[in-house]
Amino acid sequence: MKIFVYHTPELTPIDTVPECAIAVDVLRATSTMATVLAAGGEAVQVFSDLNQLMTVSEAWPPEKRLRAGERGGAKVAGFDLGNSPLDCTADLVAGRRLFISTTNGTRALQRIEKAPIVLAAALINRAAVVKFLLEKQPETVWIVGSGWEGSYSLEDTVCAGAIAHSIWQKTNSSLEEISGNDELISAISLYSQWENDLLGLLNQASHGQRLLRLECLEDLKYCSQTDILDILPIQQEPGVLKSWHQ
Repeated sequence: MKIFVYHTPELTPIDTVPECAIAVDVLRATSTMATVLAAGGEAVQVFSDLNQLMTVSEAWPPEKRLRAGERGGAKVAGFDLGNSPLDCTADLVAGRRLFISTTNGTRALQRIEKAPIVLAAALINRAAVVKFLLEKQPETVWIVGSGWEGSYSLEDTVCAGAIAHSIWQKTNSSLEEISGNDELISAISLYSQWENDLLGLLNQASHGQRLLRLECLEDLKYCSQTDILDILPIQQEPGVLKSWHQ
């Protein structure tokens, strides 16, 4: 298994696709997606365009849909939800489809949607992602961070490192054996330095600070936890993710 880390969707190769591609947006889209599915949501459908989201979701009965829109960290007016996983309680989401558009995370998913296997990962479901990779043994894996408006983000890179570090440890591989690019080594190094203080790292991150200004400390606390959800969002059709069942 060769693992490649790309810090933003824009940095991925355009002339090839991997066997398995993983979108990461710790703050907060992929954390929210995992939370929704763990709470009994029917599916998550992602959009980069807010108007397209509204058009497609109109075909669903109101009691079967939820619309989540976020721009710049804040909830979009007229939507049911922003991008906070803490709002996605079982009472609200069970049996419903979440139609979501966020500043960064939905772009990452759309960039990789043509890969044969597409997953959504965050720190909170890291172990479920690792378990899947170890069972399926894809030859090439891309972990694609969402970044922030095209630039690097600490939180997505540390999550990529957390996944790769666990694969490295559990397979007794050498780093050379699993490493697809230099970014993988840097991601593992970042995780190794901060693994015991991930909340501290998220507080350092520029988007973490943006969310703190929006009074979202509880979101940062939640999203900085590792391995708390045994759930794996996997793409069923382009843009639609459901919970993986063996």
